[in-house]
Amino acid sequence: MTSTISRHYFETQLPLAVDALTAATRLARSGLFESYVVYETGGAFSYAGGVRAELTLDRTGAELSQEGAEKVSLPWDGAPLRQISSLLDTVAIPGWRAYGWATFELSYAKDGDLTHVSDNRLVHLVVPAAEVRIIEGAAHLRAADQATLTALITAITAAVDAPVAAPTPLAVRGRGVEQYQGSVQNAVDSIAAGNLDKVILSRVVDVDFDVDLAGTYQVGRKGNNPARSFLLNLGGLEALGFSPEIVVQVDAAGRVVSQPLAGTRALTDDEAVNAQLRSDLFGSAKEVYEHAISVKVGTDELTDVCVPGSIEVPEFMVVKSRGTCQHLASKVAGQLAPGFGPWDAFGAVFPAVTASGVPKAPAYDAIRGFEAESRGLYSGAVLTVDQSGEMDAALVLRSAYRQDGRTWLRAGAGIVAASSPEREYEETSEKMDSVARYLVPATDPADTPARGGR
Repeated sequence: MTSTISRHYFETQLPLAVDALTAATRLARSGLFESYVVYETGGAFSYAGGVRAELTLDRTGAELSQEGAEKVSLPWDGAPLRQISSLLDTVAIPGWRAYGWATFELSYAKDGDLTHVSDNRLVHLVVPAAEVRIIEGAAHLRAADQATLTALITAITAAVDAPVAAPTPLAVRGRGVEQYQGSVQNAVDSIAAGNLDKVILSRVVDVDFDVDLAGTYQVGRKGNNPARSFLLNLGGLEALGFSPEIVVQVDAAGRVVSQPLAGTRALTDDEAVNAQLRSDLFGSAKEVYEHAISVKVGTDELTDVCVPGSIEVPEFMVVKSRGTCQHLASKVAGQLAPGFGPWDAFGAVFPAVTASGVPKAPAYDAIRGFEAESRGLYSGAVLTVDQSGEMDAALVLRSAYRQDGRTWLRAGAGIVAASSPEREYEETSEKMDSVARYLVPATDPADTPARGGR
């Protein structure tokens, strides 16, 4: 396929008088674009606003629209990630970078099976009309036209920020106790029967007041130390998150990294208590087993797309502190084999084993059977991918979601044969606290969602 246009960005760079988080939040609040994505990795923030090209995937197929060209639609052919890759190859904007999301339900469909897929969108990506990358006290700005570039400069250099209300913590304990603990026990029984080894089961807590998502992101990011963070309004879905781990990272040379986190204890304000909890974490046969099988699956998955002998575990079972939790963490890495690209790497490991289970297929059955509603963005991915072949995909956990007037939190725990329903419920609460304690009430009408159904 070929395209008929080639459109460069207007670009400039300027020093910043504020920190990167403040600058990124200013852009999100600016109102320049209804659709936007803020994405952070390694302390560097990116803002993507508006649309120059847009790619979507649902059960009917993949579709790409881009400025100055006819829309291209590919009917479902059973290889959706290859369709996404081929359509992105036709984007005619030099140096493009796409931002967007993939829902957990893509897990069911990525190999072609539509049995458990609804009419909801599975992937939504945009190449933005305006992009700002903020790192080390400077902002690199680019936009589709000079007027938008000027508007970005005005927004990012605003003299005064509107005040943000104090957070209103949400109590996440004592809700849905019997239902969740019952589901955990059912999963334990299923594991004991030999149906699977591990499954992650989640629960939902609705937020009963209007939330300023940008304010929550800004306040919550200061109280968290995530592997990745994001704030977005894209495709009818709003979300913010402080992701503890990546699904996958691919560099331009084809090196692939995944980062399984499994095994959890609380992170408190008392270092002596934290040290005791870390000791308990390392000494727990249940937690170590849960982590070890996740790493094993991670290495097995990369063998399908990597050069034989290139797979390694450069970091094994260290403790990472993430917000209100501390986790056992490892890294699995490899080199993409010739003929494979970032979407092949993504498909090999998605969904993250630490958010699905072992083996994955029976874990999907358990998730559909024991959870009360579909997952959507929860345990899916927020990601960037660019023309060079680089990809960075964050696992969507420790997040807040808003859609159709409803705002909610969601968190899960890894269930194995030795799991205790009471402990797993508490683990979901510890994880939800990473967001629940930082919820900022909406005070501006622009921050208040339109009321609607679920």
